[in-house]
Amino acid sequence: MKRLRTTAAAAVLSSLALAASADAKVNPGVQTDTNGGQCTANFVFTDGTSTYIGQSAHCSGTGEATDTNGCDAGTLPLGTQVKLEDSANPGTFPVTGTLAYSSWNAMQAAGETDPDACAYNDFALVKLPAGTDVDPTVPFWGGPNGVATTAPATGAKVFSYGNSSLRQGIELLKPKRGVTLGASGNGWTHSLYTLTPGIPGDSGSAFLTADGKAFGVLSTLALAPLPASNGVSDLNKMLAYARAHGVPNLRLVEGTTAFNPNRIL
Repeated sequence: MKRLRTTAAAAVLSSLALAASADAKVNPGVQTDTNGGQCTANFVFTDGTSTYIGQSAHCSGTGEATDTNGCDAGTLPLGTQVKLEDSANPGTFPVTGTLAYSSWNAMQAAGETDPDACAYNDFALVKLPAGTDVDPTVPFWGGPNGVATTAPATGAKVFSYGNSSLRQGIELLKPKRGVTLGASGNGWTHSLYTLTPGIPGDSGSAFLTADGKAFGVLSTLALAPLPASNGVSDLNKMLAYARAHGVPNLRLVEGTTAFNPNRIL
């Protein structure tokens, strides 16, 4: 199992500065850069006061790609700066947020011993500067329209949007369809195949169910027993953990464009 970070040298809506997709500076799918580690942002969140965009906790990890236990892996402190690509100007990072929550930091502070949480709770929040233009819609697919509270069945269709720098900005390679292979780790993780599979730099990518619910965050590339499959951490469980460990009013912000699973790649 290997992490997919690259290491290159106020009501909910009224509290956000929402913008149309074409003009937004920050939205799901933008690239994030945390101390040189490139990942992909997933969904937009709020606690009623601040606005956040999500990424994987291991995006701020300080160890190797094979360090997958968040309860003992090295990790940067809260307050670390995270640079965000301007979606209206790909390749530029004019927006800088701060790491406000990391499941790895939270589990280490709490002395977490649940092996499934330690292995698969891989979620972080980047606090956006006040006044940042934000569009919570997942590019290409639209949505999300809520958080999935039950796991998608084995064989169910799933949808994602990856933005690894290794894709060199080729838009056709970013949206992905896939199927789930089932949940494990007491529901903390879901194995799945997508075409194409997640690659380094796609870490943190949003995953949607067939009805547009936010259900997961891309975490790992599995080398065995299902080569080239990906591990997706369960968003519902990770949100519950975040609420219990420092962000009690955290909630997903739904997209402003309807989810459409029938778009042609």
